[in-house]
Formats: sequence, C-alpha cells, structure tokens
Amino acid sequence: MTQDNLTAKQNDYAVFLPAISGFYATFIGKQRNEHYVDPARFPQGLSDMEQLNWLNSTKALFPYRWSLYSGGHANLDLNKQDWSEDMVRNREPGTFILGDSGGFQIAKGLWEGDWKANSGCAKAQKKRELVLNWLDNVSDYCMTLDIPTWVIHDARVSEIIGFSTTNKKLALQQAVDATKFNNEYFMKHRKGVRNGGTKILNVLQGDNHSSADKWYDTMKDYCDPAKYPDTHFDGWSMGGQNMCDVHLVLKRLVALRYDNLLQEGKHDWMHFLGTSKLEWAVLLTVIQRAVRKYVNPAFTISFDCASPFLATANGQVYYENVFEHDSKWSYRMAPSADDKKYATDTRKWSDGVVADGIYPRWEHSPISNMLTMKDICIYKAGTTKPGVVLTEENFKDPALYDVLPDVNKNGKWGKTSWDSFSYALLMGHNVWMHLTAVQEANRRFDAGEYPAMMRRSVGDYAKFEDIIEAIFAAPDRHTAEEIIKFYSGYWMEIVGTRGFKGKKTMNARTMFDTHFTFEEPEVDSDPEDQLQLEALQLLESEQIK
Repeated sequence: MTQDNLTAKQNDYAVFLPAISGFYATFIGKQRNEHYVDPARFPQGLSDMEQLNWLNSTKALFPYRWSLYSGGHANLDLNKQDWSEDMVRNREPGTFILGDSGGFQIAKGLWEGDWKANSGCAKAQKKRELVLNWLDNVSDYCMTLDIPTWVIHDARVSEIIGFSTTNKKLALQQAVDATKFNNEYFMKHRKGVRNGGTKILNVLQGDNHSSADKWYDTMKDYCDPAKYPDTHFDGWSMGGQNMCDVHLVLKRLVALRYDNLLQEGKHDWMHFLGTSKLEWAVLLTVIQRAVRKYVNPAFTISFDCASPFLATANGQVYYENVFEHDSKWSYRMAPSADDKKYATDTRKWSDGVVADGIYPRWEHSPISNMLTMKDICIYKAGTTKPGVVLTEENFKDPALYDVLPDVNKNGKWGKTSWDSFSYALLMGHNVWMHLTAVQEANRRFDAGEYPAMMRRSVGDYAKFEDIIEAIFAAPDRHTAEEIIKFYSGYWMEIVGTRGFKGKKTMNARTMFDTHFTFEEPEVDSDPEDQLQLEALQLLESEQIK
C-alpha cells in the first residue's frame, strides 16, 4: 500500500481539523472488536478498516495527525467500554485531538437543565462534571463550556435551559454569567497539564464588534498567568463574529499581544470554530506566520468543519477542487450516483460517474481510486410484475414485485442503493479532498498565486500578507490599530466563513440552502449547525441502508 502522508505535507500552514462524526468513528472503532462490516463488503484494495483511519500513521491510506471531536455527541462515560468511540479514545500516541465541550448542545436545548450560574441544578452539574472529565482524558486541547450568545434569540431554548424568555438583555447577561461560572468550574477542577490533563482554550463569543469586545474584557483574565499562575487557560477559541470577521480577528490579536496573553509556552494555540471557506485556510496561515515571527514562535492556528461528513449525509460528494489564480477558490460537490441499476456495475467509479454525466470531472482520492460503481450502489432493484408502475406511494408494496429489491440488515428496503458503509467510504473520500484542498491552497499561495478575495485594490494594490506584516511589525499598539483601521474598507470585502462580510452578520442556521445547494459548489458550514446534527444523527441512529 502506498500512503499519501498528509501529515508530512502540512508544512507551516494553519491546521485544518476534520470534525469527526460519530457515525464515521463507529466504523473504525467497532471493526476493531467485531466484524461491524463484513470484510467481503470491502472494495478491492481495502483489507483493513484502519486504512480509513487517518489517525493511524502506519495503516491509513492518508495519515493525518490532527482532528476535532465533540463531547456534544460523544459517550462521556469513560468507565464503560464503547467501541464506537475507540477511534478517539484509543488513538495513536502523537496524534492530536481538539475536544469541543458541547456548549452548542446547551444553546440548542439538547443538554437540558438550568444552566444559569449558581443554579444548583443537578442535571447541569452532572453534565459539567462528565464533560470536563472526558475532555481531560481524551483531548490534547479543548474548548471551555461556553454558552453562545445567540441562545438569547431562541425563546424555546432559553426556557429549556432556565434563561429569560422575555428579556433578551437579561438572557444575554445570563449567558455571560453562565459561561463565567463554567470557566471557574473548569479552572478549579481541571486535571492540569502537569498531571496529564488537557490544555483549555478560552472561547470568545459575540455577534458584533461591541458585544465581542465586552465578552473579551469579561473573559480575558482566565488566560492571565499573573492572576492564575497555576490554573490559567492555555489559548483561545474564536466563536461568533470573532471567527468570521478579519477586522475583528486582527483587532483581537493586537489586543492579546499587548495584554500579554499570547505568551510562548502559555498561549500557543488559537482555534477558529466552523471555518471551511478555502480562502480562509490561506488567510489564517498568513496570520499564523506573522504572529510566529513577531510575537510567539510556538503559535498555531487551527480551524475545523464537518463539511465532508455533512455533505455525504446529504448525498453530495466532492468531485474536484478549484484554484484559479485571482479568482474564487473552492471545493466542488454535487449529488452522487445513487441508483440500483449500478448494483452489478463493475466500472471504475471515476469512469462511471463521468461517463454517465453525474460529474463533469472526477478527482481521485486514495479511497475513491479503489471503488467501482457497485461498491457504493450496493442494493439491487428487484423486478416488478408486468405492467406495474411504481410510484412514491406504492413502491414498498411487495405484491407489485416478481423479485423483491435487496433489503438492508434491518430487513427493510427503500429507494436508495447505498448502505451505511457507502456513506462511510464517501465520507473518507470527502475528508481527503478537503484536506488536500487546504494544503494545495497554501502551496499555491506560497508559489505566488492568489484567490481573488485576498487581493484587492486599496489605494495602491496592497497584498494581504504585506498588510498583516505591517500590523505585527508595528512598533506599538496604537500604530498597529491605526493600520487595521486604515484598511477597514478592505476587511469589509473579505467574505467571512459563513457568508459574512466584514461587520455584517447573518444567522448561520438560515444558511443551509446557500451553503449546500446543488448549483453552488462552495462548502461553508458551522461544524455544529443543527442541520448537520440532524443529518448525521439520522445516519447514526437509523443506520441508513
């Protein structure tokens, strides 16, 4: 087996973290203890499920040592063996997991309980204890248990978690106070890095510049070694407007620098939540390099998304990545082949999907390179009786068939030709496509190519990297802030990671049709968008066959 070692290709780029879905992890973990998938079902060339596990450096088709996993969908009880969690729990030494805390689940009402500060709610406290223990024992870095400020716009959830449903100002203060309470709990009860515990990232929220500034002023002390020499948090996580607005990102980094909160060995990591726009992979690399050069040589920026998993859950597959100089850079996806007529089709996958017009082109991954059409479209159609026309209403009537269609392992049958392993295979392909797109974008940028979004005429024809260099090379805070202010028009033109531009905002929950339409190939999604959870939970709970 020839490996495509993506770890070795990472260079000094900002680090993309695939946000592993529990559905995908189940295939890796359960295969270690049982034949979760019959090896006879494997496509030719796949002999071990570990080949799909990029955290396995010796067996993976494409080793890659970094990922994110969320406590929001994990089994938090570490006292019980759970093979579906084994990809993460028993990963190879030297790999890296960023643990998400599950604050999103609170803000969506999925973790019930009274989450107000000092509420004394036993249900909330039990979850608080479980998630911190899980993070301490599973992750290298993790997010604090923040309550995102957008919870105040959902009266239903506010009621579920004990917040005000009639006074948004009060609800906002309750979210801030609850986050402070959780921060203090984490700080007091964390295992500690010296004892083998996780490093903790201080999550910054806020839905505009003003609220983001207030959040920062309220929460920054938790990272201050002068105030908390033994228990301070270890870096930063950018949420809300902080993760999608370049102006705010740069303003915040300058503040962190001069507040002495980007210290080497103490604040070496900054994570951007839900960042999938390809241009931002390059943008964040430029910022990372500048911070390393002028502030903290150990500084790393990471960013995550679950787009590869979400796309597959919705039947879409990446077929190419596009890097046209001075134009839009993007991943392209479209609905995939799903027809029972392919169940006996031995054509190579790339040949079949192109020849049949499903995709205009196909870019191979180490996984798709071994696939035939029938490896994905596994279920046969059956034969109807003469003169029968199947409709949406009658197609499940066995009396209409001479030979019944194939059924899944639960004894059911439907219109899809995919079984659950079809989804897993295509998820793996999508992960490779996304990873290689991020790395290729950075390689092309280093070779002198640009995405259009990063090269704009602002007075003179300024380059993004030159402006960033000037900001961090500035002799003092005031000068740095004045440079940021001078280019405010430029920042307004840089599209944010969820369709934001500059200081304009949009609710990510309304963006699914924009992000994942058949016509629009660009993939932008919040890694914990409710639609993603619903799609992936459908796969996980019902095991689509």
